[in-house]
Amino acid sequence: MSLPEQLVRRARALSKELAQLAFAPPVACVYNPLEYARAPFETYLTRYAKLGTDALLLGMNPGPFGMVQTGVPFGEVAAVRGFLGIEGPVRRPPLEHPKRPVEGFACRRAEVSGKRLWGWAAERYLDADSFFAQFFVWNWCPLAFLGASGANLTPDKLPAAERQPLEEACDGALADVIRALGPRQLVGVGAFARTRLERVARLHSFPQTVGSIPHPSPASPTANRGWAPQAEAALAALGLAPRTGSRG
Repeated sequence: MSLPEQLVRRARALSKELAQLAFAPPVACVYNPLEYARAPFETYLTRYAKLGTDALLLGMNPGPFGMVQTGVPFGEVAAVRGFLGIEGPVRRPPLEHPKRPVEGFACRRAEVSGKRLWGWAAERYLDADSFFAQFFVWNWCPLAFLGASGANLTPDKLPAAERQPLEEACDGALADVIRALGPRQLVGVGAFARTRLERVARLHSFPQTVGSIPHPSPASPTANRGWAPQAEAALAALGLAPRTGSRG
């Protein structure tokens, strides 16, 4: 079985496992783009997952105008269509919040985090293949959680009783992704992702070192002072400066 096939199968299994979970208020809606945006998500895996990359870059969970719309981690529409060259059918989730419609590739709102991450990749690498020869991007949790107001709720804000089974499922999938990819390093995009990587690496005795880069969220004052140079400096400190196929 090829690497992309392994990841597709594991993602589908994770999706089924998460479908068994229940979430109470303040969660009003749960979006699972692995289901309704399966086509572009699996195209992403098939096209870009490669063995032995330098590092796995791990995000937390989908943003409302990124992966929620396109199925791709940090998947701001313009970046997914332009830099990654991916577009595909996106259905509607079973329960949709009126303030957070899923419009797929017709969405005109920009996901700032995705625009920053993929924008940096497009600026520093000759093409997407050159970026993915060095990195692969995965989200720890594929679910997006919305409150009654439509506000985005991150997984770390869920009650402990709901968070525990979610963590077990997502940590298990992450461990399998690390085994399949065989990256030389594990890098959290933000502190939360680094914590999950450290836990999984410790639990499974993975030999990779764990590091982090700042999260590109506009909610972070640090990121708003110039995320790209900070992220690149953090990667360089980990020995992960852009290499062959970069622009300099």
